[in-house]
Amino acid sequence: MDSPSVLQINSVGDDRVDQRTCLICGDRATGLHYGIISCEGCKGFFKRSICNKRVYRCSRDKNCVMSRKQRNRCQYCRLLKCLQMGMNRKAIREDGMPGGRNKSIGPVQISEEEIERIMSGQEFKEEADNSWSNNGDSDHSSPGNGVSEGNQPSPFSTSSSSRSVELNGFTALRDQYIGTPVSSPYQYLPHLFSYAAHSGLLPPQPRSLDPQSLTLINQLLTAEDLEPLGTPMLIEDGYKVTQAELFALLCRLADELLFRQIAWIKKLPFFCELSIKDYTYLLSSTWQELILLSSLTVYSKQIFGDLANVTSKYTPSDDELHRFSEDGMEVIERLIYLFRKFHQLKVSNEEYACMKAINFLNQDIRGLTNVSQLEQLNKRYWYACQDYTEYKYSHQPKRFPELMMCLPEIRYIAGKMVNVPLEQLPLLFKAVLHSCQTTGVSYE
Repeated sequence: MDSPSVLQINSVGDDRVDQRTCLICGDRATGLHYGIISCEGCKGFFKRSICNKRVYRCSRDKNCVMSRKQRNRCQYCRLLKCLQMGMNRKAIREDGMPGGRNKSIGPVQISEEEIERIMSGQEFKEEADNSWSNNGDSDHSSPGNGVSEGNQPSPFSTSSSSRSVELNGFTALRDQYIGTPVSSPYQYLPHLFSYAAHSGLLPPQPRSLDPQSLTLINQLLTAEDLEPLGTPMLIEDGYKVTQAELFALLCRLADELLFRQIAWIKKLPFFCELSIKDYTYLLSSTWQELILLSSLTVYSKQIFGDLANVTSKYTPSDDELHRFSEDGMEVIERLIYLFRKFHQLKVSNEEYACMKAINFLNQDIRGLTNVSQLEQLNKRYWYACQDYTEYKYSHQPKRFPELMMCLPEIRYIAGKMVNVPLEQLPLLFKAVLHSCQTTGVSYE
């Protein structure tokens, strides 16, 4: 008998379940467990780890490969990936019995600091005397869990052999003006690509697109304004743009993009199903994420073309370069990564519309009055997007998980950008757009 904690995927038929794969190890998935598509093994491991307040250690580089055959070799990296992929520990019943609570569809937003507290045991501090042990777990025979020396890693830790990010032209840009190289060893984020590289997915099977999925997606597309942005971004050759002028342009762009999101909400097919209060909470919590997603996809030609040309006419001062924050450097790195990821995927308008709706319908936001309805709506578009992607791109069986794994990254970047001082935004955009232009992508 199936566990009641599993949300069965009835909307697309039981024959589709066999085609789904676990986002943690690539094994055959059995449904949604604690918020993400996963197998019974990873579901049980995650539940045991949280209920028993396990604190694991990795004897390697805290970046072990997760696959069906290798998932038991390192419990630390397995739990880390569960958290990175969005498994919701709050959906586990406190009494440890079957069945979940506060189920969440899709990746759960969780900060680096919160993941680090869980992995280091800080989250379980009150019961540390009783739980600071690995004994008793059914995976205790795994050979890769010896205690390692050193600090706990960030949730996006990479192997020691990973190259430091060069940020393309930004390092040279900074050297040019102040003569000192960027010393911080910022590294690329391997956790999104690692799934594609190591998960052993089953070969795609011929299938058809559910008509209901197509209807839902077409309704979302109707609500979208895909016309080019109207904010002027043309500049005369030889003109030198000041920091104030570039900041003003960025503000005008943000205003237009935000206005389009407000208009989009009013056209949504489920607009009448939620209260104005809930829409206010949702928009106030996700508007930066929605703008970022649209800038990286449907408006990327103008952002990485026209706006990049404007930022190239702006020369930062030595003081601006010296005072650029650590948060700003991290945002630059992650934005460049996402740009390359989206350019590699070539996200379609249909996928963009679904990703946007899924991100917007975030039932973890505080103050919402109708969480259950949000959950149902989120699930509706989650499966519509999966249905469409697996049908349209059947030769890319890993495409849908890769798309969904970009959403927590967008949330994280949007949250980090709040910490970047406003006066540093012109330099941040110049660095990102300059670096992305040097990748050889043409938007002419």
